[in-house]
Parts: sequence; structure tokens; C-alpha cells
Amino acid sequence: MGESGGEGRAVARFVERHRLPGLVDVHTHFMPERVLRKVWAYFDAVGPLTGTEWPITYREEESRRVELLREFGVVAYTSMLYPHKAGMAEWLNGWAARFAARTPRCLHTATFFPEPGVETYVRRALDDGARVFKAHVQVGGYDPCDPLLDPVWGVLAEARVPVVTHCGSGPAPGKHTGPEPVARVLARHPRLPIVVAHMGMPEYGEFLDLAERYPEVRLDTTMAFTDFAERISPFPAAERARLADLGDRVLFGSDFPNIPYPYVHQLEVIERLGLGSDWVRAVCHGNGAALFRLG
Repeated sequence: MGESGGEGRAVARFVERHRLPGLVDVHTHFMPERVLRKVWAYFDAVGPLTGTEWPITYREEESRRVELLREFGVVAYTSMLYPHKAGMAEWLNGWAARFAARTPRCLHTATFFPEPGVETYVRRALDDGARVFKAHVQVGGYDPCDPLLDPVWGVLAEARVPVVTHCGSGPAPGKHTGPEPVARVLARHPRLPIVVAHMGMPEYGEFLDLAERYPEVRLDTTMAFTDFAERISPFPAAERARLADLGDRVLFGSDFPNIPYPYVHQLEVIERLGLGSDWVRAVCHGNGAALFRLG
């Protein structure tokens, strides 16, 4: 469990050092309680996949998790949620819409799955005000090039609504993870605003290539550069200069609450990259504020 007092002060010092108006966190998880419990059970057992234990630092009640983000100075965040089978996504979208309505700093988040009717409920979520979508290729076990999803990618590209996509092969590869399936989607929908979760871990270089090729491709920092991730999938030092060049397309993400270290650690390792305070301000606030058109 997190002891927020000292950590809150540490986050506040980070915010002050970089003259930030607050943090925009593009990758936080809120979902129905019984679904979240199953996610936590997965992480409790994930050691055999990664060879490393994965304790949940913020295994708190929902109201406390919301309060913690407020204490950390997060001015906008998401409720990343995702189905692992057909028939779940529309129900999850209903829950997420209600959560965003009662949680002022949460961006209305939605999701989808390759199934009949997917375009209809994605359009309905957009009409209801969804501002960001989550696609989890690894957990869903689906091919992003599935013909059922082609109209969905087109709708999101037209609406200019970003989709945070777990498409890299970390922490364990899936049948359709890696850069190739996403590259095929982008070839058909070059204006699709994809945010590659976890910097594309562990295929960092290949996803940076996609960001250089497609101006609407972004990457979130979620877990990347942390001591935990560096033991499993280290970010190549040779690629660091490309992070500076793509500074307007890197977004802060934390994976809160499902992280095996304190929230402030993700901020400290972004700072530790040594790319300068302007870069840190853009990553931790400016880029997200621009993407989501925050006032």
C-alpha cells in the first residue's frame, strides 16, 4: 500500500522543479471492481512470465485511488479498461461513461473488441463524449488488422480521438503483438492517432520508426525507463536521442494503480533521462493537454 504523504511531497517537488501546472497521465486504470480484482490476480501470478514479482503498490479502494491521483497533482487521467472476449466491451463502456461523469478529472474512456456491432457501439461511445479509447492486443488476443476493426480505425481517425494501444510484446508476447500488425493498420489509416503504450516495450526502436513515419503516432512512457522495466526490457541507450527529436509525441503514462513501485518513480526516471526541463514539461503536461484539448 502506498503511504501518500511523503510521496505526495516528492511529486510536488518534481512539479515545482519543472514549473508544471499539473500532470496529465494518459495511462491509468479504473474499471469495474470484479474486473480489476481479476487483473490484480493476474499480476499476482505474473512472476513466472517475467521472472520478477509484480506487487501492486496501490491496492486501494476506488475512492482512495481517485484521491491519490488528486494528491499527486494529476489534472487529467484515463480509465483504461479492456475486454478479453466478445460481449464485454459495450458493458465496460457503459461503466466507464458513468465513472467519468462522477469523476471530474477523468477523461471519458472507452474500448472495443473485434465482434459484430463493434462499429455501432464505438460510434455511440463517441456520441456520448468518449475522448480516448483503449485497445489491448495482448490481452484481447486479436489481430488489429481484423476486418471487423477496419471501420473502427477509420472512425477514430476521422474523429481524431486517440486510442492507447498495448501492441508491444512486453511483459510477455501475444499472438498478434509487435510492430508489424500496427504498421499494417497505419498503412490503411495513416491519420489514426495511436498512442503506443509502454513505448512499445520491448520493440522500442521499431515503434519509434512508426512515430517518425506517421505524425499522429505517439508513445506513452508507462513503465519504460523504470528500474523494474530496465531489468526486464532495457531501453536502448542509442535510441535516447530519438526521444528528444520526438519530444512533442511522448506522453506521460504511469499504469497506476497496477505498478510495482511508487508513482513518483516514473516521474523521476523521465527526469533522469537528462533531456531537459522543456522536454519534461511537454511529456508530463503539454503534449497530453494538446492531444485532449484541455483548457
